[in-house]
Amino acid sequence: MTSVFKSKVLALSAATLVLSASVAGAQASHAHAPGHASTAAQRTVLPFDETTWAHALQHGPRPAAYLFTTSYCSTCPAAFAVLHKAVQQRKDKPELNAVMMDVAGPQALRHATHFKGMTKMYAFDGFEPAIRQAVDPAWPNVTPYVVLVDAKGHTQRVIGPPPPAMLQRWLASR
Repeated sequence: MTSVFKSKVLALSAATLVLSASVAGAQASHAHAPGHASTAAQRTVLPFDETTWAHALQHGPRPAAYLFTTSYCSTCPAAFAVLHKAVQQRKDKPELNAVMMDVAGPQALRHATHFKGMTKMYAFDGFEPAIRQAVDPAWPNVTPYVVLVDAKGHTQRVIGPPPPAMLQRWLASR
């Protein structure tokens, strides 16, 4: 390599690093800005183990929706869209959470774009059958599996998108 070429490569590399750092800084400040909870949520995957569900039911937000999904679920984004549409016009928006069952970390985050309006993303962290058992012993391991927790802590469960009557009961329990 010629010294001129090396200098240009080094200058380009330095400029790329500076640009990458400034973009990362802007994204971080945007993610923590008020009103951008879903952006921050899409950058974080929380662990979901055998104890998470009991804790969420006892101490979690109400009302809230949990969509249990996998990376290969072709109908899960549509089911999540039904949830998002149901709460879009509400001033007090319930949490809309996605729980990935088969991938975690960056792999799970790739699917966050499918869940517009998502509040939090979780990923199974542990023995998958035991986690499913903790959520619902009768769950037949089919996705999308949606659990709606109303304001009083009562749950409704459905495989696939929740029907309108179920959504109405979920949101009317204030």
